[in-house]
Amino acid sequence: MRYRLTFIMGAAVGYVLGARAGRERYEQLRKGAQRVAQNPAVRNTAESAAQNGRAMTGKALHSLGERMPASVSDRIRGLREKGQGAEDDWGTSNT
Repeated sequence: MRYRLTFIMGAAVGYVLGARAGRERYEQLRKGAQRVAQNPAVRNTAESAAQNGRAMTGKALHSLGERMPASVSDRIRGLREKGQGAEDDWGTSNT
């Protein structure tokens, strides 16, 4: 109960402070986040992390492929093939 009350109080304080800051402050924060997201270093790091994650997933799938039911491994393979060559909202490839 204590944690629930703390969460509700925090949400209420955040709402009030956000409402007082107004639309102008919201736009400033949004533009700042957009600049960070469009930074080439951030984009390269995100792309590298995505590629490493896909490589590790492929290795895990290969090592566990014989232990998983065929329906699961077929579904994973289908999802991987579906995403080949597509780009996400950030302009990075899903390959």
